[in-house]
Amino acid sequence: MKNLFSKVLILFLFVGLLSCQEEKPGFSFCFLTDIHLETGQNAVAGFQKAIGKVNEMKPDFVITGGDLIMDALGQSYGKSDSLYNLYIENQKSFAMPVYNTMGNHEVHGWYESSKADRNHPEFGEKMFEKRIGPRHLSFDHKGWHFIILDSVEEDEKGNAYFGFIDSLQMEWLKADLAKIAKETPIIVSTHIPFITAETQIENGPMAPVENGWVVNNSKEVLSLFENHNLKLVLQGHLHIFEDIYIRGIHFVTGGAVSAAWWGGPYNGTEEGFVQVHISGNELKIDYVDYGWEVEK
Repeated sequence: MKNLFSKVLILFLFVGLLSCQEEKPGFSFCFLTDIHLETGQNAVAGFQKAIGKVNEMKPDFVITGGDLIMDALGQSYGKSDSLYNLYIENQKSFAMPVYNTMGNHEVHGWYESSKADRNHPEFGEKMFEKRIGPRHLSFDHKGWHFIILDSVEEDEKGNAYFGFIDSLQMEWLKADLAKIAKETPIIVSTHIPFITAETQIENGPMAPVENGWVVNNSKEVLSLFENHNLKLVLQGHLHIFEDIYIRGIHFVTGGAVSAAWWGGPYNGTEEGFVQVHISGNELKIDYVDYGWEVEK
């Protein structure tokens, strides 16, 4: 009887140990998009207040959603350079790792008003790549797979952008997904949204969607995830907070740290950012108003 009891106890402990090993550890991270950092409008103080709030919350890391600076599209090289330097210096205040997504306003010189030299080594998206890092990347954290994409493409005629995931990234994405198990939960960050309801609210349910509002080939991109466990797509660009849950996927547009470009709330969305809580294979999403108020 004693031997039987010992065997049952050992089996119970072994099963319990396996359960502990299989359970993914919980964690949280923050998604800060549309910061639009500049020297005026107390933007630096506002961004530092947001960073302070993030540091208090102690997430494992931060993902930014693009439009980190006010604008490089239509600015001179000197102005673009100074804004990038401003962002890089302020980013150092985060107490945890930061993974940056590129937005349309990080692209240098596509607008004619910039008078940019297209042969300059930092023209276009190259400025982001040189100053911030890769346009697309992936990483793993506590059993979850994270993918950051560049959703900004130049119009064939030049002097404009639209939402698009280029063929080079599509091939990279296929290869990246092939390396992970089908059941691995995945989170994607894109500046320009894959899908949004904001266009219908703004312009009516039958109004055409401008190609700069959404990723034009998002259906093709999402098809690559059909046999994978895509849980969340984090989006920016529109400065509003929305959470569309469809077919088991959250499409979260993350508001804006700058709200209306540091001019107060934008279409009812306060200055803020998203916090994502992960527990096992499930997630919880909160929009955090970090307390910034425009000085009267």
